[in-house]
Amino acid sequence: MVNRSRAGAPASPVRRAAQAVGIVFLVIGVLGFVPGITSDYGSMRFARHESGAKLLGLFQVSILHNLVHLLFGVAGLALARTVAGARLYLIGGGAVYLVLWLYGLVIDHNSGANFVPLNNADNWLHLFLGVGMIALGVALTRRTTDRV
Repeated sequence: MVNRSRAGAPASPVRRAAQAVGIVFLVIGVLGFVPGITSDYGSMRFARHESGAKLLGLFQVSILHNLVHLLFGVAGLALARTVAGARLYLIGGGAVYLVLWLYGLVIDHNSGANFVPLNNADNWLHLFLGVGMIALGVALTRRTTDRV
């Protein structure tokens, strides 16, 4: 099945990338609520660092964390309807993840400031996501100039 725009033309690469990223966030958000895929599921809390649940046994999650992933996925699918929206989602969302990475670096993971919650694995993932999303948004919307 070919992904098409409203006018019937094939969707642009940036729109497809935003859709793919949105789908990944939706899947991750759902998986965060699945016992077995999320270890220590019984210790999951709504928020804060006391949530002991870990997605794939690595990434600390909470109900709030999972809900944020789901909302971020829905936003990706909604914004992927246009090239401008897809670019905004990838670059803006990437910037949000870089800010979240910096936040995770400076807070004490055992304090109330760690309300999402975050751990070191989350921090590195947020860096990767931030850089990757911004790179996709920029690279897939860069205009090429005609060479004379």
